[in-house]
Amino acid sequence: MFRYLENLVDPYCDYPVTDQPPQKLWAFIWDYCQPFKKVFAITGVLTMLGALIEVWLIAYLGHLVDTLADTDPGSYWTDYGLEMLLIGVFLLVVRPLIQVIDVGLLNNAIMPNFGTLIRWRAHSHVLRQSVGWYENDFAGRIANRIMQTPPAAGEAVFQVFDAMAYSIAYVGGAFILLSGSDPRLMIPLAIWLILYLLLVRWVILRVGPASKAASDARSAVTGRVVDSYTNIHSVKMFAHTEAERSYAQDAIEYSRVTFQREMRLYTVMDVFLTLINGFLIVAVVGWGIWLWSTGAASIGVVALASALVLRLNAMTGWIMWSLSSFFRNLGVVAEGMETIAQPITLVDAPDAAPLKLTEGRIKMSALSHHYGKGSGGLDKIDLTISPGEKIGLIGRSGAGKSTLVKLLLRFYDPDGGTITIDDQDITKVLQDSLRAQIGMVQQDSSLLHRSVRDNILYGRPDSSEAEMTKAARRAEAHEFILDLEDPEGRTGYDAHVGERGVKLSGGQRQRIALARVILKNAPILVLDEATSALDSEVEAEIQNTLYGMMAGKTVIAIAHRLSTIAQMDRILVLDDGHIVEQGTHSELLAQGGLYSRFWSRQSGGFIDTETEAAE
Repeated sequence: MFRYLENLVDPYCDYPVTDQPPQKLWAFIWDYCQPFKKVFAITGVLTMLGALIEVWLIAYLGHLVDTLADTDPGSYWTDYGLEMLLIGVFLLVVRPLIQVIDVGLLNNAIMPNFGTLIRWRAHSHVLRQSVGWYENDFAGRIANRIMQTPPAAGEAVFQVFDAMAYSIAYVGGAFILLSGSDPRLMIPLAIWLILYLLLVRWVILRVGPASKAASDARSAVTGRVVDSYTNIHSVKMFAHTEAERSYAQDAIEYSRVTFQREMRLYTVMDVFLTLINGFLIVAVVGWGIWLWSTGAASIGVVALASALVLRLNAMTGWIMWSLSSFFRNLGVVAEGMETIAQPITLVDAPDAAPLKLTEGRIKMSALSHHYGKGSGGLDKIDLTISPGEKIGLIGRSGAGKSTLVKLLLRFYDPDGGTITIDDQDITKVLQDSLRAQIGMVQQDSSLLHRSVRDNILYGRPDSSEAEMTKAARRAEAHEFILDLEDPEGRTGYDAHVGERGVKLSGGQRQRIALARVILKNAPILVLDEATSALDSEVEAEIQNTLYGMMAGKTVIAIAHRLSTIAQMDRILVLDDGHIVEQGTHSELLAQGGLYSRFWSRQSGGFIDTETEAAE
């Protein structure tokens, strides 16, 4: 039975992927609810049926009291034996069956799958965001919202069925029951209901904003804490443990204050709820007794009314807490929407086709990008890179070197101009197909917190073990990989490298990253300070490997090391977003310009662009 219920809805079912998720809260939730519509409808009907059965049982209690009072004990079973038998069967068989199906649908079909569906789709949506989108937020805060929104949405759905649908049916049934017993008993119930709804309204108007503020504060705490943990080497190196504690304490204290404000609402709610519930008990039971004393109502009516209001008294706190929990969780969902529901701005064109790379010719025409500012980045770059040509990029920090590479990979769209590869505008082709044709080794080669094998195979997952090992050998990584062992006892290629590869040295990370790109074997190669983390001996060992990788490929290499750029077919000097010089190493030295000054200031094999920038 459990397996049947758990498989009623597939949380990974196909769905229409959109770049513009709903921006309104209810529309956002309703969009995720679509696979559950039938299950929701059945659960709602069964929940309300359960509430009406409970009201009916209270009504039957009144009937039972009257029959006991009016019937001779000796003939009771003769007169009412069959009725008692049918009621017993109903209570032992029918009612539990309804309850089992209702609870099973809610606990087994809805709760595990609804949160899973939201988390899966939210993660899928966020993964499609651009690199620039991630650079504008904390990874910890993004992850926190992905993790906290699904359970909050699931809890809100749970409260809809477990409390709200149940209470609506119960209160409606109570009015019907009292009107059938004595219509005058409806008056105090109606007054109580008005007061109760006013209290609910007061709480709801305040709980939502208070909950969202508390949720925002918790996310801020998570962002600050994760930021400290992610940069723990810097924290320790600069002896800033106390500073980080203070930095976190500010956010933690603000989170405490917002939570205090939220909890004050519940204290006020409980006080007023106790008062109006006292009124309900006194008014209904007292009136019922008065009606009985005047002969206008039977003792069964008094018993019925007493049982009903005592049950309502017990329920109201639960209902109020459920309602406040419902709106509190909606506040968490609303906060999560700030991340999950953000539109995808860097998208494939509607008619985008896979990139068809025939030669590897790259052309940039009037290419500009300023990161939303009036200056910086690149400004009207015109550049053609022939198939198989090896280009070196050099320039001061901030000259636009990395921007050019990011635009080539379409991590950003240009503010103006175009980039074409083999005469295909890269904004008109599928992003994944573009990046599949480009291999890149970065200066900061962070690795996935997985095994060495997984990290290398990331370059081409369908590669064989032999191909993977060959790539590692070419990157001068195979020998040190065999000596690796992680705290779990996994060794060699099975050893895990830690978050961002922190368990490895910089040189080891760089060589695994090189192996990954070697295995990918893309026709366009980008090297962004590819050997910066390697010592001179290791760099010399893999220099031939790098040049072997470049053979037959179109290459763009950003570097300060002379050994990396001096042998390029052409070197471009970028300054303030423009190409100010270009030529071979010898030609640029002969010009006596900026490149020549960089060269004259070289130190330890590096071009001293920083000193030149200062001047």
